Amino acid sequence: MARRGQHEQPGPDSAVYVISVAAELTGLHPQTLRTYERLGLITPGRTGGGGRRYSHRDIEVLRQIASLTSAGIGLEGVRRIMDLEHRVAALSARNEELLAELEATREALREAMNARRAERAPSRLPVRAEPPRGQSLVVWRRGR
Repeated sequence: MARRGQHEQPGPDSAVYVISVAAELTGLHPQTLRTYERLGLITPGRTGGGGRRYSHRDIEVLRQIASLTSAGIGLEGVRRIMDLEHRVAALSARNEELLAELEATREALREAMNARRAERAPSRLPVRAEPPRGQSLVVWRRGR
């Protein structure tokens, strides 16, 4: 909690800018912002009375739209570019999750193999954590 006289900075998704400020920050006309909203390129927050409120992230998106349109890309092209960027970000995040899961699985396999070796009991697990050259290693996991 902030002490008296100190102000916390709003987060990037906090809808704090009215349309006139957002227009000034992006160099766009307020009517252009309304058009972008109507086309679904941006979705500002709303006050209880229905007034638009833009976040810092919204301002960055508006600047990106302005940059793309000033480079000669039409609004449908802008929509497709933004959609592809969102898909790439989602796929990258999923890829990171899968890599972390793979590494955790490999580590668990190594630990299990080391425990088996320490017991000196006959092991049903492979001796190596990596599959032999030219062969595949299949790891089954239970469904979620």
